[in-house]
Amino acid sequence: MAALAGEWEGDEGLDVAFSNAEGRIVETPFRERMSLKPFGPVNNGPQVLYGLDYRTAAWRIGEENPFHTELGYWLWDAVAGQVMRCFTVPRGQSVLAGGTAAPDATTFTMRAEVESETYGILSNIYLAKAARTTGFEVTVTVQADGVFAYSEKTLITHARWDGVVEHTDRNVLRRIAG
Repeated sequence: MAALAGEWEGDEGLDVAFSNAEGRIVETPFRERMSLKPFGPVNNGPQVLYGLDYRTAAWRIGEENPFHTELGYWLWDAVAGQVMRCFTVPRGQSVLAGGTAAPDATTFTMRAEVESETYGILSNIYLAKAARTTGFEVTVTVQADGVFAYSEKTLITHARWDGVVEHTDRNVLRRIAG
């Protein structure tokens, strides 16, 4: 995760999600800016975590205000070989996703499921009824040339859609500082 520290931008984003305004699944190209600042160690008794404090914002191409923001932490537990991402979005939702990774891994995947006591998803009352997130998965690939990419899949049971919505996001980000 140390390779992710810094400031990043990418304009190859694609968000595929249910649009409340249009009542259907739409594809939205976006640009993104992400900041990841290192910290640690954090001691939880014998557990020692290192991490990245992060913020990200995404804008639809051509728009001035972000349509998505989140803040949280990327964490590394070297002894357990666990990589984690915990974040909150300002719609009243928090996620703690995690997975196994080697210290020198350049690709890793983190997952979370609703009702899990370890890597889970919490939503406010409205979202739990109108658009319940039941699963989250993100795969990150770090390249040596100052580029990293991610691909996310969020499973949502939406009151306005028959079946499960597979909300996907992906982007390629390039280091601009750090």
